[in-house]
Amino acid sequence: MTKPNEQTQDEVGWFCVRCVFRVGSDSASQLYEERLTLWRAAGFDEAIGLAEDEALGYAAEHPDMDYVGLSQAYRLFDEPGHGAEVFSLLRASDLDPPTYLTRFFDTGEEKQGELEPDT
Repeated sequence: MTKPNEQTQDEVGWFCVRCVFRVGSDSASQLYEERLTLWRAAGFDEAIGLAEDEALGYAAEHPDMDYVGLSQAYRLFDEPGHGAEVFSLLRASDLDPPTYLTRFFDTGEEKQGELEPDT
């Protein structure tokens, strides 16, 4: 019997794979990109293989970019669609919420914008 988020190798399903890239080789100016891609595959191994092949091609198309070799896969419970969960990662931590967010998501070095509040 399979557990939640498990499947047999014969079952084809949708997978989201996160791959990490480094842009720039100078430590003072390098960036890291986390890229999520969707794959229809017969299991985690196949999905990761497809994503890593694509990641190598993606990195080759961009000067000064390297795939750093990290891939994490998530099997979708439902077909991709509006509001579908496409990735989830659980991390154990003793950090309080503000410290956790600063450590992992809002270090101040992200290249992102902010939404204007609704008026």
